Amino acid sequence: MKRSKSFDGNNVLYLVATPIGNLGEFSERALNIIKEVDVIGCEDTRNTQKLLSFYGIKKELCSLREHNESMSSDYLIERLLKGDKVAYVSDAGYPCISDPGNILAKKAIEAGISVSTICGSSAFLNALVSSGLPTSQFSFYGFISPKDNEATIELETLKNRKETLIFYESPHRIQRTIKIFAKVFGNRNAVIGRELTKINEEFIRGTLEELSIINPETLKGEMVVIIEGNTNEVEVTDEDIKKRLNELKALGVDKKASIEITSQELKVNKNRIKDLTMK
Repeated sequence: MKRSKSFDGNNVLYLVATPIGNLGEFSERALNIIKEVDVIGCEDTRNTQKLLSFYGIKKELCSLREHNESMSSDYLIERLLKGDKVAYVSDAGYPCISDPGNILAKKAIEAGISVSTICGSSAFLNALVSSGLPTSQFSFYGFISPKDNEATIELETLKNRKETLIFYESPHRIQRTIKIFAKVFGNRNAVIGRELTKINEEFIRGTLEELSIINPETLKGEMVVIIEGNTNEVEVTDEDIKKRLNELKALGVDKKASIEITSQELKVNKNRIKDLTMK
């Protein structure tokens, strides 16, 4: 076991959260830290330079991204051990959250350097709080695999989780990803949060099947997808679905309406129900 105080006189690596859209959310403390350090490690020097220029700050920048994270981390640790003040920022939000920074933090701790995080915006927390879905328990997953089969396998491990689930996705994959969510999780309630903190901030609330048919041309910017957890006490079986369809048929409900009602009640994907009616 090892205990360390962040500000006991030793040098500190600062992990600084940056605005996710609205530059007004860069805190005074974050700005003061940025002004004090000797070098800033950053995911993309161009994006960080734009942020610094907005505030009239000039600093030495060191590129630390996914493909050079280990080597650049060694360089920044060396600077810290020499007594230089160092901060690290990703392009938006918190370092280490679906972004580089974790290797740097780990190596700093191993070298006996304190690590302290400067608070700021978080896309997934902003989206969760505004979603209207349960917030008492949640799991953040980040990006699922861009390969459909791998993504399906990943989601199968999550489909029985009771807590609210949170994912990131990019515009060019959002429609595909929502369809996979609907296929694996069934027709649950969900929310897409996009362009968070920007002038075009939008929340789209509905079922996964409703969200899967949105025109993808209207979905711009990085997105957060919030999905309600599995509220069923037990997994819905094919027999459960057939039983409910037969009950509705006995009541005189037509096939199309029966599929819609069963999907809503059991939170099961309509395509799964349609497949059963064909057997």
